[in-house]
Amino acid sequence: MGRLLRKKNPVKKVKKEQDADQSGKSLNSPAVQGAAQPAVKKTYTPVSKTTAAKEKTFIDKGLQFLREVKVELKKVTWPSRKQTMGSTVVVIVIVTIISLFLGIVDAGLAGLIQAVLR
Repeated sequence: MGRLLRKKNPVKKVKKEQDADQSGKSLNSPAVQGAAQPAVKKTYTPVSKTTAAKEKTFIDKGLQFLREVKVELKKVTWPSRKQTMGSTVVVIVIVTIISLFLGIVDAGLAGLIQAVLR
């Protein structure tokens, strides 16, 4: 999701230089920069309208997101059917063992609490 960087508006820069020239003090004059440096006027080219980033709508952003998701899903290495079945069996066995353990502990603690309360 790269974004285009916008350049500063060159009209403001040129206007500041013109104002400084009219007042007699140029920003690039030797008096301002030092006597050894020659006066250099920098010019800037404006950013064309085709390269400027336009405001994207909600739908455009959603479509761009879905395109990027599709590209990323193509990079995924999916497990084989055998690996998926093996992982599923392991998960089911572990969940069964843990649930039996917690059930036994719960029943034991419930019996202990009832014995204490009598």
